[in-house]
Amino acid sequence: MPNMKVDVLTCLALATTSLVAVVTGGRNSGRRRHKEVYLGEKNKFKFGRRIDYKLRRQDSTKTLLIKSEQLLRIEEHDFAIRPGFGGGAIPVGIDVQVESIDSISEVNMDFTMTLYLRHYWKDERLSFPSRTNLSRTFDSRLVKKIWVPDVFFVHSKRSFIHDATMENIMLRVYPDGNILYSVRVTVTALCSMDFSSFPLDTQNCSLELESYAYNENDLMLYWKNGNDSLRIDEIVLSQFFIEHFQASSGLAFYSSTGWYNRLFINFILRRHIFFFMLQTYFPTMLMVVLSWVSFWIDRRAVPARVSLGMTTVLTMSTIITGVSSSMPQVSYVKAVDIYLWTSFLFVFLSVIEYAAVNYFTTLEEMRKMKRGKMPSTFNAAQAMAFDGCFHDDDVELTPFPQMTTTLASDPIATPTQTPDIRPTEGTRLRRQRSARENVALLVSNSYMIDSYSRLAFPLSYLLFNTIYWSLYS
Repeated sequence: MPNMKVDVLTCLALATTSLVAVVTGGRNSGRRRHKEVYLGEKNKFKFGRRIDYKLRRQDSTKTLLIKSEQLLRIEEHDFAIRPGFGGGAIPVGIDVQVESIDSISEVNMDFTMTLYLRHYWKDERLSFPSRTNLSRTFDSRLVKKIWVPDVFFVHSKRSFIHDATMENIMLRVYPDGNILYSVRVTVTALCSMDFSSFPLDTQNCSLELESYAYNENDLMLYWKNGNDSLRIDEIVLSQFFIEHFQASSGLAFYSSTGWYNRLFINFILRRHIFFFMLQTYFPTMLMVVLSWVSFWIDRRAVPARVSLGMTTVLTMSTIITGVSSSMPQVSYVKAVDIYLWTSFLFVFLSVIEYAAVNYFTTLEEMRKMKRGKMPSTFNAAQAMAFDGCFHDDDVELTPFPQMTTTLASDPIATPTQTPDIRPTEGTRLRRQRSARENVALLVSNSYMIDSYSRLAFPLSYLLFNTIYWSLYS
């Protein structure tokens, strides 16, 4: 009996051991089945722990951003609050490099500029231990998680950050917490231009930077390197020459929020005059000179002189309209307006001059016809419309001395019948004519108006040009 009990206990122990082995083997096989990974034909299956370790070593960049955030302790701080909250104003240095001035519009009174805007400040919350004392550089993905200065462009119409192929933003953090934040931006800003001397003008434009939310008690903007903080590349403009670039600073006051630090990028632009000389001034001068040609055309050539005068007037009107359409509608007179309208006045006066000559010539010929100094077959209308072959020598236009009543009744009397009216001894032959006599002389001798105009018009226009260019150039 005792032997039988031992055998039964031995069998139960063996059965229990087998059952445990079966159960344990089933569990382990199940775990291996889930951890096996396919690696190819050569190494079909390997255990998961080994492959996980190798994959982690080969693709370690997947956790690089998380490691950087942990190194900078971003989750431990509230970056909605500025550095040093509760203390003094945080200094933020600004450094600008102007890449290009894309356009300058007189009509819209603005300019477009592309620049690199760099910010320098210190945030001890981002300091990290480093044996090599090397900085870490990040892109825009980390910028959105930390505090950056809210600098904006005053009087800006449009602005944008370049995003090809990625956003042009760079963040560099140093171990001691110093930060460099750089952004490439294009901005279109207002420039209040004065066109009183256009196109001989010089414009002073400025781009202004300021913090939007933080006044001078919270944030202090300043130029990082003084006057050397503003750097420019080689810039060539079509209509302007850049005379000077200068960086300055000041304060801006708002009644509801207080005083703010403001930085200025001032640049002076001088306009190139050669384009306007070719397009406006030279054509205008030629039109004025062309209007003077009518003074050398016979006064009876009505079609030639009228058509020439009207052509120059219409051409001047076209030039004035073209210049005005490309300029803003300002309420004051520009320098180019003075030149164009004065030139237009000279052209208009040349037409008026011929109208006066034509009118006085008609009066003179009618008087001579009444006095019998012209043949009865002479047709005044035909003479006025002639092509220029009829000259003043055909008609006697010199004034006649006063005749006696006997000679007046006989207009064909010979000069030998005139009495001797020579002055006696001691009589003065010269006498100054009055203004009325001079006007009467011009009326009775209309051809003299053209003679005087040939000299008066060029001298007057030359005097005007001398005064104009001495004032505005």
